[in-house]
Amino acid sequence: MGVLGALLGGVLVAVAVAEPAPDPPPHTLGEILTCQPDPPSLSLSVTLDGRGLFWFHFPASRWLRGAPALPAWPEGLETPAELLPETQLCRQILGILGTQLAGLLPQARGIPVLSVFPAQPPSPGGIPVLSVFPAQPPSPGGATTLLCLVENIFPPSLALSWSLAGAEVTAGVTLGPFVPTADLTFVRLSRISVTPRPGDVVSCSVTTGRDNATTVVAYWVAPDTALDEQLDTALAGAGLALGLVLALLGLGLALLARRDPHGTG
Repeated sequence: MGVLGALLGGVLVAVAVAEPAPDPPPHTLGEILTCQPDPPSLSLSVTLDGRGLFWFHFPASRWLRGAPALPAWPEGLETPAELLPETQLCRQILGILGTQLAGLLPQARGIPVLSVFPAQPPSPGGIPVLSVFPAQPPSPGGATTLLCLVENIFPPSLALSWSLAGAEVTAGVTLGPFVPTADLTFVRLSRISVTPRPGDVVSCSVTTGRDNATTVVAYWVAPDTALDEQLDTALAGAGLALGLVLALLGLGLALLARRDPHGTG
């Protein structure tokens, strides 16, 4: 039984080790066409797992890449002429539903969620990183590329603006397309390059809605190295002073203990 038990244990271990790893979650490739009364009246995006790969620029009638590292849209694939029937159908449905359901259904609107942060530098090899995450703070006095990420957009229509130290900035601002998400909202990304002074405040604001407009603002403050150094020096001095006080207190308690080892006074 001992040998048989050992053999069975070895077989069970082998089976456990040979068990295949769980399959990774499947990827989701989506192509979303939207039409609405507010500008932009038409939008078309191709996404992979919620990330924008390509989008169709209707005024220029051509496909654009969602990131510089992506290849160009294949020629002959979904040409503007092939997209025309779908856009016409979308507008017809919108016109029919808009007329029949006007005043009967409430309008769904989302409150945008904003975040402003420095752009992440390119990954090794010069290929830009597609995912957007905050990077290390830039060095003071130099040009800074900031991103404004707007989430929870619905409907996909809003006005976005930047300001530096209270003055509006329009030069060098880029605005990406509305990218649909799995929860039926949209995200949008804007980029700006500025040279702020230490302590300057950069703001990104968006306004939605034609009537009862909603404005949401997010801020980013340029780092102040001199102030940080002063704060570090003050904290270090406070820590040293506290350490000396505790050391003197410990020495005093030790002397008292030597003078009265039984604690009787």
